[in-house]
Amino acid sequence: MNDGKRIPWVVGVSGASGTPYAASVLRGLLAAGESVDLVVSRASRLTLLDETGIAFRDAHWRDDLTAWLARGADGKPDTFEVPVDDVRYWAAGDLAAGPSSGSYPVKGMLIVPASTACVAGVALGLSKDLLQRVASVTLKERRRLVIAVRETPLSGQTLKHLVALDEAGAVVLPASPAFYAGATHIQDLVDFVAGRVLDAAEVPHKLYRRWEGELGGSRGA
Repeated sequence: MNDGKRIPWVVGVSGASGTPYAASVLRGLLAAGESVDLVVSRASRLTLLDETGIAFRDAHWRDDLTAWLARGADGKPDTFEVPVDDVRYWAAGDLAAGPSSGSYPVKGMLIVPASTACVAGVALGLSKDLLQRVASVTLKERRRLVIAVRETPLSGQTLKHLVALDEAGAVVLPASPAFYAGATHIQDLVDFVAGRVLDAAEVPHKLYRRWEGELGGSRGA
């Protein structure tokens, strides 16, 4: 029991392609009644603008976040309606932000998507921005850290960094959609990856059809 005290999940969005994955994870967390602290890296703003046309601004983050979460993976606006009342936003350059300290209570951190630069920074403990700093704090406090890496192919150096993160206790979760769930739309593939991220965080959701041991089951769904 937390006696009503807000204990959020931190969601970090880095500069890798895959902002629809982050949007789906955020929608899933909020639908499950979870609180969210959001960190959007500077590089991810460029990716978000390129992939969605949305300019994410510190001074107008609530409006921009609402527009982003309402957008489907196919680019259609107003596909979803998502209240963002229980989201707290921290600027990527704010190294004095609450989650930068281990004494700030959080359930863990989900980095979606995670670029190879982000992976390297977290593995090496660089803490060059708030996203990397929170990830380092999450590891040192032995809290759950899920890293949804989105890159292909992977270099040997990145593979070494991912092994180091695994050994440090992080969950390395490649953004790798599966097709057994009966995907018929790009949103289904995005939601599968987001659902696997939420599975790793033990957050309940209904984002994808689970395997039940029956071949061809997805075709009858």
